[in-house]
Amino acid sequence: MKIKVGILFGGKSAEHEVSLQSAKNVFDALDREKYIPVLIGIDKSGRWLLNDAAEFLLDADDPKQIRLNRSGGAVALIPQSGGALTNLSSVKQEQAVDVIFPILHGPFGEDGTVQGLLKLAEIPFVGAGVLGSAAGMDKDVMKRLLRDADIPIGKFIALKSHEVLPDFTELTEKLGLPLFVKPANMGSSVGVSKIHDETEYRQGVDDAFSYDTKIIIEEYVEGRELECSVLGNEEPTASLPGEVISSHEFYSYNAKYIDENGAVLEIPANIPEETVKRVQTMAIKTFQTLNAEGLSRVDFFLKPDGTVLVNEINTMPGFTKISMYPKLWEASGLSYAELIDRLILLGIRRFEKEKKLKTSR
Repeated sequence: MKIKVGILFGGKSAEHEVSLQSAKNVFDALDREKYIPVLIGIDKSGRWLLNDAAEFLLDADDPKQIRLNRSGGAVALIPQSGGALTNLSSVKQEQAVDVIFPILHGPFGEDGTVQGLLKLAEIPFVGAGVLGSAAGMDKDVMKRLLRDADIPIGKFIALKSHEVLPDFTELTEKLGLPLFVKPANMGSSVGVSKIHDETEYRQGVDDAFSYDTKIIIEEYVEGRELECSVLGNEEPTASLPGEVISSHEFYSYNAKYIDENGAVLEIPANIPEETVKRVQTMAIKTFQTLNAEGLSRVDFFLKPDGTVLVNEINTMPGFTKISMYPKLWEASGLSYAELIDRLILLGIRRFEKEKKLKTSR
């Protein structure tokens, strides 16, 4: 019997369009001999729409114009529904899905919010659970946990919107110049600024606070940008690392998703075998430290002296045609379709394991 896979995409996030591109790629690659895709698009207001597979995206081949077709019927998942979607117009149950692939990036999707809903609905899903998603999304919490686990990271400070802005001169004495300002809970380089002077500092802080109530300010680490994909639950494995060589000043949103010449992905990275092993070991340790499950991409800096620092984890990395996560697994011997198979199976296995746990005495 074929498995009905609910592809949950879009969302209330500045990474909405990235999710649309990822969903298109997952939908196209899903093996129709094994799976029946059920498309559930979330618009920017947060409405869940059951979409027609024939035209669930508009301008699907243009990353600058791509958008969700909002003509679908509004649906919802309710607690203990077991995957049955409720039509909000007729208040009747629509078709049920067997597993959800929440191909959502950023807040309201990758931060544990949707994962909590899926657990309440009692349905298997791909990727990290509530804790792993939340810890991986919040760069401040993530870096504190990595630091406590003796995983090397760059210097940083966190700042909440009600707190006093650090003096620029004192800040640069601690972190140096240039430096980076980022929203604490955002991905795909949205709201990220590279800072060279005090004017850019104040503008960057304002921009970052427009996306989150907490930001982080990081030192600039001179070095090569490496990425490593991780796959698994209790016994994760790591792919060969790849290198991002950006033609922009840093690996910005445009470089990642808009400008096809924005970056060169060197897959696998041209680094010594000893460094490959070190990156893979650190990627798995980062994955386990942050309670990630299913999949994650761990990003690193390789300094000129050979030091490796963890930059961050991404618990639902992009699945676009130029995304590093599936490309690294392909280079490691696992095709796109096989990767999706593994991820769905990992989500189902975790669900079945958790079902056996006692919920009362």
